[in-house]
Amino acid sequence: MNAHHHELYSQAIGASGGVAAYGHYGRPVLAFPSEGGKAYNWQDNGMIDTLSDLLNGGRIKLYCVDSFDAMSWSNQSVPLEERAREHGRYESWILDQVVPFIQHDTGGEIITTGISLGAFHAANFALKRADLFPLAICQSGVYDVSVVAGGERGDAAYFNNPFDSLAHAGGDHLDWLRSRASLLLVCGQGRWEDTTGALESTRAFAALLERKGIHHELDLWGYDVAHDWPSWRAQLAHHLPRFC
Repeated sequence: MNAHHHELYSQAIGASGGVAAYGHYGRPVLAFPSEGGKAYNWQDNGMIDTLSDLLNGGRIKLYCVDSFDAMSWSNQSVPLEERAREHGRYESWILDQVVPFIQHDTGGEIITTGISLGAFHAANFALKRADLFPLAICQSGVYDVSVVAGGERGDAAYFNNPFDSLAHAGGDHLDWLRSRASLLLVCGQGRWEDTTGALESTRAFAALLERKGIHHELDLWGYDVAHDWPSWRAQLAHHLPRFC
């Protein structure tokens, strides 16, 4: 299998971010790591081996990126609005450096996917930029960022929180989202899916998407399916072949 590491400089961040690319051709898949993870987060936890048939068969090309969570959503020293503003720098890197890199390398519509906090990123990017990311595969996520911190809440937090921005969406923009975006929400019902808030948030997010008429699927796995890598490997192996 082809595997290459790339460093893409971001003027917004003032540093380079890592992209680990796997495969030689296929539908591009942009993969976000678990909270605070780096580009090799997926490889280190067996996801690349799980997807080897799709990668070797030219059905997907996978791009795993560094997170910026430590400076944004996971930064316990600052309130929510500042975390959201910091996330804007990461968003700039994804849109201004990573997406053009993928489009030049592979082309085609990009699937976003992620696990845990990475699931939030996958959904958030798809809802904000469905022109680039028409499909998001989200596993065990918490999708309401207001639960991570208190304090000031302004435009940055609002437009990065589906439970604010999508909940109040209407008119032509909502019609466009209905015609363009599709989300697959997957979550187990076993250990840690309740204590992390992922199960409750996944159900609530699916209900919000239903109310707003956004195309989505909700797939809840059994009570023996934990918030952990073996579950995420099995879930992605089950679902991803349908889309490539």
